[in-house]
Amino acid sequence: QVQLVESGGGLVQAGDSLRLSCAASGRTFSSFAMGWFRQAPGKEREFVATINWIGSSTDYKDSVKGRFTISRDNAKNTLYLLMSSLKPEDTAMYYCAARRVSRTETVANAYDYWGQGTQVTVSS
Repeated sequence: QVQLVESGGGLVQAGDSLRLSCAASGRTFSSFAMGWFRQAPGKEREFVATINWIGSSTDYKDSVKGRFTISRDNAKNTLYLLMSSLKPEDTAMYYCAARRVSRTETVANAYDYWGQGTQVTVSS
């Protein structure tokens, strides 16, 4: 079993930066691919970014490319999402997720474990 706990969300202004963290329990974190997803009120959960087990491969939602960076520290069992040039449309609950496969994945149903989420609100 893997438990995921997100942190780092908050209220920021457009153009600001924010770094989300996701702390994972369990010794198998380093073998899992990880992802970040988000869900805005009244909308479906959507893919944001994914990273493979060793951090050598990443993928991003088109609208965040060049602004968001996903990374991981396997020694600390922690996943990160650095968000820069934030926009009001980035406002959402952000979730980290883990899958028992080492390759990246953009589809939410492919993930096996989910955190409770951290709220990001960007004011204009």
